[in-house]
Amino acid sequence: MDLVESYRQDLALARTPVTRALLAALLVALAMFPWVAAEHFVFLATLVALYSIGVMGQNILIGYTGQISFGQAGFLAIGAFAFGHLRIWGAPFLVALVAAGGVAALAGVVVGFPSLRLKGPYLAIATLGFGVAVYQIFVNWEVLSGGRSGLAITKLSPMFGLSGRRYEYYLYVLLLVGFTLATYNLISSYVGRAFAAIRDSDIAAEVNGVNLTRYKLLAFAISSFYTGVHGALYAQVLGHIEPQIFNIAEAITLFVAVIIGGVASVEGSILGAAFVLLVPKVFADFREMVPIVYGVTILIVLIFEPLGLYGRWLKARLYFQLWPFR
Repeated sequence: MDLVESYRQDLALARTPVTRALLAALLVALAMFPWVAAEHFVFLATLVALYSIGVMGQNILIGYTGQISFGQAGFLAIGAFAFGHLRIWGAPFLVALVAAGGVAALAGVVVGFPSLRLKGPYLAIATLGFGVAVYQIFVNWEVLSGGRSGLAITKLSPMFGLSGRRYEYYLYVLLLVGFTLATYNLISSYVGRAFAAIRDSDIAAEVNGVNLTRYKLLAFAISSFYTGVHGALYAQVLGHIEPQIFNIAEAITLFVAVIIGGVASVEGSILGAAFVLLVPKVFADFREMVPIVYGVTILIVLIFEPLGLYGRWLKARLYFQLWPFR
């Protein structure tokens, strides 16, 4: 059994030799993937990488802090258009990426203030209103959105002799690895434990010295930063953005990914992002089936597997750990 015996082990990403070997094999497979897969699948894998970052941010807010938000489409739009304008003005990719995340984080702090007074469905409605308001602002304010023609994003200049598609893939996977490690460290730190305490009982957390104002706003800021980066990366890979892209459906998609992948799970965030992107591809000829598949899957998860796809992975891993003494 993979028992945690020290705080150092709790912080470790891979605690056992078997886990480290599997992680190394996964990294090798990711490195080889763009050389053996068709360009379409490389593009899809790139989308999974950037969506995983946004779902992680949503999971920090919903899964670890217990703050329900449906305003992620607004943060996506803010990050995407901030990034687009900075790239048009000549800002380097990484500078524009961090700045876009920072602008979205500031917006997250503003939206986070209602969380100090609102809970549950009331907070969800308030954040939903924010998402709708941001959408209307970008649709009607052409100075920000570029009007009907939208914004054309400067393409990345490939390096190391790679094609544009492969270069984007490697860059996005590296960013996903960085955000994954940062998320692991965050949830294992005092900040992450404060988030979990607020989720379980904000009154008990406050009695035990957790500053609710500070940590609720911090959760919104971190989550919005992740979502802003998601929006910026999405803008870059698309090459052209319009306000219509960032409607309420995007917020619902992120929420579905959190529930199906696994609430309060970093691995579940990646699995959930892959699920919500692969299902529309599988049902490409029957688009009307996609919402039905999402709804049925959520019901199955809530009834039979509350931990989502990550819970299935945990049970499979436990089965092989105990085999043949099961």
